[in-house]
Amino acid sequence: MAAATSTIARKPVARRRLRPGKAAGWSGFYVLVTIFVVVSLFPFYWIVITALKSQPEIAAGTSSLLPAHVTWSNFHAILTQHVFTRALINSVIVALSTTILTVIIASLAGYALARTQIRGKQLIMGFLLVAGFFPVIAMVGPMFITYRSIGLLDNLAGLVIVYFIYTMPLATWFLTSFFSQIPRELEEAAIVDGATRLQALRRVIVPVAVPGIFTVGILGFIFCWNDFLLALSFITSPSNYMAPLAIVNLGQSQYQTFYNLIDAAVVIITLPIALIVLFAQRRIISGLTAGSFR
Repeated sequence: MAAATSTIARKPVARRRLRPGKAAGWSGFYVLVTIFVVVSLFPFYWIVITALKSQPEIAAGTSSLLPAHVTWSNFHAILTQHVFTRALINSVIVALSTTILTVIIASLAGYALARTQIRGKQLIMGFLLVAGFFPVIAMVGPMFITYRSIGLLDNLAGLVIVYFIYTMPLATWFLTSFFSQIPRELEEAAIVDGATRLQALRRVIVPVAVPGIFTVGILGFIFCWNDFLLALSFITSPSNYMAPLAIVNLGQSQYQTFYNLIDAAVVIITLPIALIVLFAQRRIISGLTAGSFR
């Protein structure tokens, strides 16, 4: 019996082999994915290697895929410029302020829309969706005239308001869909235990809705951090520049453009967003998928 068991245990397990047609299909799929990834990442790779090249190498017109001599002096030169460091601080202040404001207001509005039964609710949701995808350029003219009349041009607080106006509708629409997936019994049990509606929202619903709230916050922060058009339209003083706007005046002289300095600034601006997306991608994906079914 033991010998038979040993023979059975030693018997090799047959491996499933893919048919030639199926194997070729999977191989073609992976080749296409690889090509897509390489083509997508190549522009950023080119920016990085340009930022690591010296000015003489850039002036010589070399087009090598690797720098002849790696130098970090471009990053040092950019980070020691007061205009750019001030622009980075402005971007952090404006992006964080807008994100916090959007998350708080959109959470309250989304929860109210998800839990109340009012006439025209679907119309309101449709309006929020349309407003969320409204072209940014269409906002500039009316907002510029309004800001000029009330004295909010060239003001970081005014820029926060502009960003909030644009991020609020889509954040509210998304969180309304997300809160609709959370069972009503959770806050009803908390209310029965003596909690108010706001206490139930803060202590019961918000912890459950963290993926959706986190996703809204990340997407809002990315929009504010990367924006160029609205900052260009409402900010004029170099001391109030946002980081993408400050790049325009970096590396420029009367007779020459220092592309290595410009690309070093682009890398510095892009790196925080890339790190946020890499480390928070699971939460972003879970938040987007959780709020997509109603």
